[in-house]
Amino acid sequence: MRRKAGGLVLLPVSLLCVATAFVFLCGANDGGALLVVAVAHRARARVAVLLVLGAAVAAAPMLFGLAVARTFTDRLFADPEGHADLVFLAGVGAATGLVLHLTARGIPTSITLALLGALSGAALGLGATPAWRQLAVVLAVGVAAPFCGVLVGYLLGLAARRIPGTASMPARVRVAQVLAFTGQCLAYAANDGQKMFAVVAVAMTATTTALGYAAAVPIGWISLAIGVVFTVGSVVSLRRIGRGATTALVAARPWHVVSAEVASSVAVLGSSMFGMPVSMTQSTAGGLVGAALTQGRTRVRWQFSVPMFVAWVVTLPAGFGAGFLVGLGLEGVMLWNGVA
Repeated sequence: MRRKAGGLVLLPVSLLCVATAFVFLCGANDGGALLVVAVAHRARARVAVLLVLGAAVAAAPMLFGLAVARTFTDRLFADPEGHADLVFLAGVGAATGLVLHLTARGIPTSITLALLGALSGAALGLGATPAWRQLAVVLAVGVAAPFCGVLVGYLLGLAARRIPGTASMPARVRVAQVLAFTGQCLAYAANDGQKMFAVVAVAMTATTTALGYAAAVPIGWISLAIGVVFTVGSVVSLRRIGRGATTALVAARPWHVVSAEVASSVAVLGSSMFGMPVSMTQSTAGGLVGAALTQGRTRVRWQFSVPMFVAWVVTLPAGFGAGFLVGLGLEGVMLWNGVA
């Protein structure tokens, strides 16, 4: 499908608006989930952890590169006719709307799963070819990440329980909490958070192309803008801290939290080495479960693990269907208006 000049202005504007809304939603959703665990014991001030998280998101591309972001832009669908901007407009718009709808109805969801499904569906709706094998690999790694978090969390929990108590232990735990949360923020930015960079990069490329600029926008400016919008979205989540299902999984103690943060960082950074996007929230939940299991299975409130399974069962196929329908509709609108 080739587009005439008349469609080159509205498309990048629409994509930029959708991308901004998506980054804001990631801040409110992902940022909120991380902050819930970070301030569970009020050992860290909310403003401080918010700033650390925002700074990590902004600095990640310079520190870790964008391998995970490229999975979203280059490896999820074949795009021989240059449909990437249309696929992202349809896919990101569908994923954003789906997450907002499911959240409003109280149905557990995942932004990462919604985006993976919606991009694949949008590609199919717009005539591109989803990379089914690559998508299957990404999903398999996504399933494995929480279980990796369980294993690492369990091992760390065993080690933590063998550390003898001393008078200086509370101070050491506080230092460990700060270091563990900082590492978790960097791990999120290096993997799960890169879906934001993928979306914004496609939007900025479409914009510069439409405006006739040959030079690409410096990645530092893009990173800063994403960090600011993400932080603003996270501020919204500060009001609902404590309502998440992640912390309801266990009656968490400080060493549970530290173990979970380190475990999720290991699982997520390991996936980043292969460019595989995984959910930090689900990996953190796995780490909490693993740490709690060192004290027996009754320490885990298993009923609160159901939302993770619901997110997989509902979000992924719903995202695919929504993306497919929006993709079909977008192509139909462009054909109707003579843009194709």
